[in-house]
Amino acid sequence: MANEVEVMVTGGTGLIGRWLLAELTRTRTVAAIVRNAAARGAELRAFVDRHGGDARRLVVVEGDVEAPGLGLKEELEGVRDVFHLAARFAFGLSAEDARRANVGGTLEAARWALARPGLRRFVHLGGYRMLAPSVALDHAAYPMPEPARARLYRERGGYEASKHESFLALRHLAATHRLPMTGVHPSGVIGDARTGETTQLTGLGELVAQLFEGKLAALPGSDRTFVPVVTVDYLARFLASVPERAETEGQDLCVLDPSTPNLHALVARIAQHLHVRAPRLVVPVGLLRALPRAISGVDPESLSFLSEERYDTRAADAHAAAIGLKHAPIETSLARWSEHLVSTRFLTEPAADRGALRDGVYSARRG
Repeated sequence: MANEVEVMVTGGTGLIGRWLLAELTRTRTVAAIVRNAAARGAELRAFVDRHGGDARRLVVVEGDVEAPGLGLKEELEGVRDVFHLAARFAFGLSAEDARRANVGGTLEAARWALARPGLRRFVHLGGYRMLAPSVALDHAAYPMPEPARARLYRERGGYEASKHESFLALRHLAATHRLPMTGVHPSGVIGDARTGETTQLTGLGELVAQLFEGKLAALPGSDRTFVPVVTVDYLARFLASVPERAETEGQDLCVLDPSTPNLHALVARIAQHLHVRAPRLVVPVGLLRALPRAISGVDPESLSFLSEERYDTRAADAHAAAIGLKHAPIETSLARWSEHLVSTRFLTEPAADRGALRDGVYSARRG
């Protein structure tokens, strides 16, 4: 079956990767690079089958994006499309650890893709903040001068700085080696629009947990702070279709739901749905930066996401329109996602009875 593989996916065990594998295996034979593949393959195949894919078209192979040649024993010469989703997503990473995974791993995946004789597209998952007007990566030099790199990691922290550096490194490699590439840059990813299901809490999910548990004392930012979201099923369908359209080659596509309310309104809507009280106190980002983390309760690396900036989604919107892809109503998506988080005690238990949740029985599920 390995000889029939058309698509390679790194990061297939993550939130976005799982939904992407389900989407791709409906029609194509896909290999997913996984550490400890023998132990994790059965669970991943079961997930694909449960979510509308065909696990018979999924090949789970042992590999590691940080290793030369991705640590693969199989040649997989028939691969036409490579989706690189693997990354270390955590705050508090050292610069060394973040660079090894997010810069080194990205370049390893790109070099592996370049060696495929029939490569059609390398699709790289970045992040919407890469395209923020204030970031201004378009004219940044690569390789980065050491003082500039040190400043970037000092100011942004390991995770975001390494994503910025990987953006520059990959663009440089693509230009010098003619890599047919598309960058897909999603905003915060929430659960499936139909079920609310998610496997990730980091980010806005943690904010919902604090809100529900009565631990969110104040709202960060201002009433103009915009932290956009996109549902994981929409993003998976978007990603899977990118190589099918020649127009997307060379583009950086910023993917978000433009109907996402500003952060304070978003929190208020979720609070109303969960029958809890949203805080009225507001703490500006500048004050949060000045406060010790022990007092603010906010990871300093997350503060750069609390921005009032807006993003250029025209290219991504054009692609979505061309394939007939539309966002589900944001109110429904937020409600189902927050329900799923609560019903699983924020991903620590199997989902509880959703009917009870919709009847407003929330307080008994706290703690």
